[in-house]
Amino acid sequence: MIQETKLLSFILTAMYLTLFLVERFFPLRAAVRSLWPRVWVNIVITALAFTMAAITVRPAVSQALGISHEREIGLLALFNLPVAVEFCVALLLFDWSFYWWHLANHRVSLLWRFHSVHHVDPDLDVTTAFRFHAFEIGFSAAFRAGQVVLIGPAAWMCFIYELVFQGNTLFHHSNVKLPLRVERGLNWVFVTPRMHGIHHSYFHRETDSNYSTVFSWWDRLHRSLRLDVRQREIEAGVPGYSLPEDNRPWRLLSMPFRRQRAYWQRPDGTVMEARPAPPGPEPSGHMRN
Repeated sequence: MIQETKLLSFILTAMYLTLFLVERFFPLRAAVRSLWPRVWVNIVITALAFTMAAITVRPAVSQALGISHEREIGLLALFNLPVAVEFCVALLLFDWSFYWWHLANHRVSLLWRFHSVHHVDPDLDVTTAFRFHAFEIGFSAAFRAGQVVLIGPAAWMCFIYELVFQGNTLFHHSNVKLPLRVERGLNWVFVTPRMHGIHHSYFHRETDSNYSTVFSWWDRLHRSLRLDVRQREIEAGVPGYSLPEDNRPWRLLSMPFRRQRAYWQRPDGTVMEARPAPPGPEPSGHMRN
């Protein structure tokens, strides 16, 4: 377990630094705030999230794996599948269940209090990828353990999905501008930066879309996919928490415990529910620049 954790950390750190460098030269969206103050905030929040994960998620998953194997429980134990098929089924079940967990973090008010810390970031890049409130990570420990017990995967399957899951989280949060044709092709299978950029939009109805993490199929299946917003029109963040002082470590950490503002209303009172319809024909459902 220790060796797997070290390997995972090494790969993700290399990806993080590579994407951070590439998005400096090939940015998809123009930044609205200074880079380094944001990076400092995101590193602080991320460090606390990783600390919470080490205390809660890792032990919970390890214990769930032990229970699953000792008692031979979980969906995979019900069928005598070839190992390759079992792995593919496990991968799909992990990712599909994460779709519903992400949706719950937006729809359940208690969970959204904590998840909104991730969305308050006024820009979106690879440093946003692991910027989650520590308590959100703590809540997810029970969900992650439940995933393992219900699915019943081998430990190596968990490790590979974790690598794919975290790696694609870094990728689709990044501000890397890929050629539109390349990203359209990738997006038939994977969540990509343009797709996830819409999920971080200032407009509620745009944020209320694109919940998938690895495979984009789940949003297509559940009709929550949006690709029709141009990236240059996207303003990231949560309108009710758009003041510069809202994006400071202590304010972010204490935000879920304070009286909540109207999330989708700017400080000037403008409600940011849906983007005004453009004049002329309806926008295409295809991914746009």
